Amino acid sequence: LKQAEKLNPEQRSMRLMKEIQQELHLERPPLQIECFDNSNIQGSDAEAAYGVFKKAKPSKKDYRKYNIKTVVGPDDYASMKEVVRRRYHLRAIEENSPLPDLIITDGGKGQMEVVREVIEDELHLNIPIAGLAKDNKHRTSELLFGFPAQTIGIKQQSSLFRLLTQIQDEV
Repeated sequence: LKQAEKLNPEQRSMRLMKEIQQELHLERPPLQIECFDNSNIQGSDAEAAYGVFKKAKPSKKDYRKYNIKTVVGPDDYASMKEVVRRRYHLRAIEENSPLPDLIITDGGKGQMEVVREVIEDELHLNIPIAGLAKDNKHRTSELLFGFPAQTIGIKQQSSLFRLLTQIQDEV
């Protein structure tokens, strides 16, 4: 398998996307994945960003950073809502551009829920949402999916887990 994937790197990408599809029981492989994260400096200068992976490879030209405009103070949930709303309202309604096959939040159940509220309740879009939670040492420890969120058992040494960690680290 490793030799075949060295000769044809596209084969590795398709295998990883099919693994994600199987693990999360998606209708189709997630050819485009977008991942969101927030940051602030000691409660001020809040900003958020998202990274885009197409066919399991970073698409850096599609990365975006947002300055948080409507949230006062360090409120990660409100900041996440704002950036997801700005991203998909413009893309889905005004530009009529293709949507991702999977959204990943850098955060656990709370982050996933606020993204779901914007995507499903406000914008009426049907995009699967996953979360990457970190342990107490701030290392990616688990993949969450579904509502209510369930932990998806992926071995931390697997190439799929490394891809998910790379996606999270890129943002």
